[in-house]
Amino acid sequence: MSAQTIRLSGAGLTRAQLIAVARGGAQVSIDPAALARVARAADFLGQQLSRGEPIYGVTTGFGSNADRLLGDKRLRPERLVDERPLVAELQRNLIISHAVCVGPPLPEEVSRAMLLIRINTLLGGHSGIRPGTVERLAELLNRGLIPVVPEKGSVGASGDLAPLSHLALPLLGLGEVWLNGVCKPAGPVLQAAGLEPLELSFKEGLALNNGTALMLALGVLAVDDCERLIATADLTAAVSLEAFCGRSAALDERVHALRPHPGQMETAARLRELVADSGLVDIPYHRVPRFVSWTPGAWAEGDSRTFDLRWDYVPISERAGRDAYYRQNLPFRGGKKFQPQDAYSLRCMPQVHGAVRDTLRHVAGVLEIELNSVTDNPLIFPGEAEHDGDVLSAGNFHGMPLALALANLKTVLPVLASIAERRLNKLVDPATNDGLPPFLIGNEDGTDSGMMIVQYSAAALVNDLAARAQPAAVYSVPTSANAEDHVSMGANDALHAYRQTADLGRVLAIELLVATQALEYRLQILDAARELATDPDPERLRSRLRNLSPVTEAQTQRLEQDIADLRTDLAELAKAKPGRAVQQVLDRVRAAGIAFVDRDRLLGPDMRIAEALIESGELLG
Repeated sequence: MSAQTIRLSGAGLTRAQLIAVARGGAQVSIDPAALARVARAADFLGQQLSRGEPIYGVTTGFGSNADRLLGDKRLRPERLVDERPLVAELQRNLIISHAVCVGPPLPEEVSRAMLLIRINTLLGGHSGIRPGTVERLAELLNRGLIPVVPEKGSVGASGDLAPLSHLALPLLGLGEVWLNGVCKPAGPVLQAAGLEPLELSFKEGLALNNGTALMLALGVLAVDDCERLIATADLTAAVSLEAFCGRSAALDERVHALRPHPGQMETAARLRELVADSGLVDIPYHRVPRFVSWTPGAWAEGDSRTFDLRWDYVPISERAGRDAYYRQNLPFRGGKKFQPQDAYSLRCMPQVHGAVRDTLRHVAGVLEIELNSVTDNPLIFPGEAEHDGDVLSAGNFHGMPLALALANLKTVLPVLASIAERRLNKLVDPATNDGLPPFLIGNEDGTDSGMMIVQYSAAALVNDLAARAQPAAVYSVPTSANAEDHVSMGANDALHAYRQTADLGRVLAIELLVATQALEYRLQILDAARELATDPDPERLRSRLRNLSPVTEAQTQRLEQDIADLRTDLAELAKAKPGRAVQQVLDRVRAAGIAFVDRDRLLGPDMRIAEALIESGELLG
């Protein structure tokens, strides 16, 4: 457990602090001034009750039962022996009747985040709950007695009623709690911990289960994952750009100053930084040879290379009108195509990744406001004098602000996954990978598939992410006999987003696997070209050139000079190395146990290692 302790006051709670509690095990403490506000609101509510004021959910039923006023005594004879006041029975029944979620339990980190949010919300001092009940919630959190909450059952108004009822059950000695990663009945566990069940007072059940804590917890955790994943997507994209020997013009700061969306500018700056010292990006076209299937005798005996190289010579007769170009780029066509711009999946990374960043900022801003909001109903506003103040019924529990933000979050996940899949697909396709082998495997015997099918997995994940991106918030299904006739369904959007981040991470892991394989192949090919150019025997390089058919003596002399120039130029490939940041990624991938794929092997273990690298954020360190 973390040694960090976070002071809660109902204000100032940050996303970082929530992550520290939910994922880092940080403890919480309660600001005494906030607890005094809680007591004041509870006392005021008690005064209102003593005056006989009808208050929703305190002296009335809930939802469409709001017209049912509680009396002073029980009407059902068989229940006359129950000494619990009706207002207390109402609150207990609210919790036990509303705890009807279904499905597997949410991860413990989600319940920890929900507890934290609920405590902070109640400390706002407008809920009418007693200080001791809030302190018990904090004690459960600090002692690791975390309520078990099944994942489905909230419609997002009145907040997350059913999940929050499960969260409150252990206060009554009911439900389940997590104990060493196992779901256990709450009663015996709490008894062993010396915690007796509480008797809920007026409005405490309503204060505990009215609000947006589930969708907010899921949203903050999902955004935390997405912030790591967008940074990782920049990194895997940089590896792909280097493997392509791509062009950097699309990252130029002047370009993005003309369309200054913050995310776009930030992404372009980060990509410029990642490839700043690259010897591969913007490499001259003629220096990049094309991969050719290996044949016996292609290299000296004992050479381990499993490929040949090829350039096509551009004769003088085919250079008409392009003399200026061939003064800068020697007249040899290898693997890199003669075009000054890359495909959109490379050229438009700032625009696409940047738009994702801007959406994340918007979503994060909505969540940060909600973290310090009071979202139950009715709300208590004690006045300055003893009997002044108001109890107001309103709709702060409605989850639509979160639902629409989280629906936006769901749409960016397949977008980021899709552009990554397009990059890795270009790398495995010999028609688009600028001279690399088909499916990034030598395949000299025709028996290997290489990276062919990992692209299928990425395609399947992208399709599934897109299918789940449909906003749940647009499908309101009325509840509570139409008393709640428009609900947000924000919990579904939140749960989808929380689950989808894992699949986005898997797509980026596949890009990492493919891009590092492609990068290493590119380095091997360029290194082989340099060796040919520096070999004492000039025929070693000449034998890799095609379309050598001079007719006149002048053409022969020009050809020989061009070959000599190429030989000199290719010696510069000693500097053709990836930038420091990308080289570190390649080194970490290899150190983690993913070796270069020189022939087909079981790729499942490699994919799991890549997933772990993405999930841990280790590559970003």
